[in-house]
Amino acid sequence: MELERTARSNMLSRRMFVQRGSLFLAGVGTALGESMVTQTAIGQDEQARGPQPISRLGLVTDMHYADKKASGSRHYRDSIDKLAVAREKLDLARLDGIVELGDFIDAADSVDVELGYLQKIDGELKRLSQRTYYVLGNHCVHTLTKEEFLGAVGQKSSYFSFDMDGSHFIVLDACFRSDGVEYGRKNFDWTDPNISPSQLAFLEEDLGQTESPTVVFVHQRLDVSNAYGIKNGKAVRAILEKSGKVTAVFQGHSHKNEHQEINGIHYCTLAAMVEGPGSENTAFSTLDVFADGSMKVSGYAKQSSYEWKKNV
Repeated sequence: MELERTARSNMLSRRMFVQRGSLFLAGVGTALGESMVTQTAIGQDEQARGPQPISRLGLVTDMHYADKKASGSRHYRDSIDKLAVAREKLDLARLDGIVELGDFIDAADSVDVELGYLQKIDGELKRLSQRTYYVLGNHCVHTLTKEEFLGAVGQKSSYFSFDMDGSHFIVLDACFRSDGVEYGRKNFDWTDPNISPSQLAFLEEDLGQTESPTVVFVHQRLDVSNAYGIKNGKAVRAILEKSGKVTAVFQGHSHKNEHQEINGIHYCTLAAMVEGPGSENTAFSTLDVFADGSMKVSGYAKQSSYEWKKNV
């Protein structure tokens, strides 16, 4: 069951079940063969495996789909076939929804061509789940404006929150320049991502109104201060930490598996789908949230797997 931010007056109130610093991490990289076994386990006989998650989301990032030849390690056209592999594996997973974490498309020479790329890849994504959530990445608005991208995928806002079966989720948009101007039509330097002041206010207010454990999704990284990091990431992290409600942040952008824990919050950077030739070189995952505070990321192909369990 999903309730949008604007309709949360009847939101379930439940005690927060994750205490900061009470989770531990086990990260395991998976090969495609191992992923197939994992997917079979997800789709079959879950009751025999113990508690079932209260919510399950599919996660994909950095597909960079475009109908153009490969450049370096980025194989743009192959993301269509890679997404088909994801659909085959995730069909058994009974997803509650799917989150696309940015750089969904790559640059085209014109708005019309770019919208064509977007329409094609989005049609494939929606075959995984009709409940889709989009995080804006810098490549999403290289040729398009935010309004054009969001209108094409049918999403009202670039940042928002939603509830799902006792879990709270927040989508953030770091595609703002340091001077507050939003990205669009090549008007930005990709190394200058920021969370806007109005969004910081939204984030603080939103976290103040939920009692549920919360997961945050953003494209650019909140856990580093290099070129891939959000410039005002420290201020964002301070809000997340002050709330005491955020368990994990999922992000993309740097195209590699990486994890670190900062002040009790897990920052998980997901591998890019676009990297490498052929459908075997893909990366995607499921995120399970359990009622006892545990979380599990089941990675496929190049995506690592993690378990964050409540200490006994």
